[in-house]
Amino acid sequence: MNQSFFIAAVGAHQQLMRLGVHGNNIANLNTYGFRAEKSRFASLMYDDLKGVGTATEGGYEGEDPGFEMLPSGVGAALWTTDTDFKSGPLEETRRDQDYAIAGEGFFAIADLTTGEITLTRNGAFVISELMRSTGEVDENGQDIQERIYYLSDNEGRFVLSETGGMIEVGDEHEPQPVGVFDYMNYDGMEHVNDTRFRAVDKNGTIRQGGGTVMRGFIEMSNADLAEEMTKVIESQRAYGMALKMVQTSDEVETTINSLRS
Repeated sequence: MNQSFFIAAVGAHQQLMRLGVHGNNIANLNTYGFRAEKSRFASLMYDDLKGVGTATEGGYEGEDPGFEMLPSGVGAALWTTDTDFKSGPLEETRRDQDYAIAGEGFFAIADLTTGEITLTRNGAFVISELMRSTGEVDENGQDIQERIYYLSDNEGRFVLSETGGMIEVGDEHEPQPVGVFDYMNYDGMEHVNDTRFRAVDKNGTIRQGGGTVMRGFIEMSNADLAEEMTKVIESQRAYGMALKMVQTSDEVETTINSLRS
């Protein structure tokens, strides 16, 4: 089979994957704190072709000596998707429990069940209750529990303060000491879901972030609709041309096979 057939078939499939990346960005245009992803392509393995009339002192093993071997590409693939960590626009909501970060940094939220701490730019917080032991027992020897209210992300995780502890809410109308945390390097940060991230070893040590907490504001998605639509059109055109290549290669093979018969 002609190599161009496989190159074009792989190319069409990879463009479909790219459409998925940018389609997801468009779908999350109104998701608070969403970070858009950027698709990155890389060349696949190269073949070596014998150059004509390029005499050298030697050749590769298994090839005729005296000719320079020239690399020939065999297509490309979606190598990775990078996250765009630039800030999104801030929208004023005037809700007491909405927070946004002007500048760099993340909110840190803790999962008490797993002990995991993740990072987010989505500051649409709520007040959640948690039962806590008072250290006393009742007449039946059972612990006496009290109801405490904490700032949370409304999904069972709790927001951390500037000192790294959970934020106990006494007056819901008062500003809360929401912490801002950051890393020197964002490369390779694991994308847990649409707005949460998990740091990895190469991100370094967590530190206090330099951003300013703004109460009554929320950060919107940083996806740019015009840019995403441009990428979608590019992928659509590339997909169509790749399929045309598949069709052309198939017609060439059909012609060759008919000559053999």
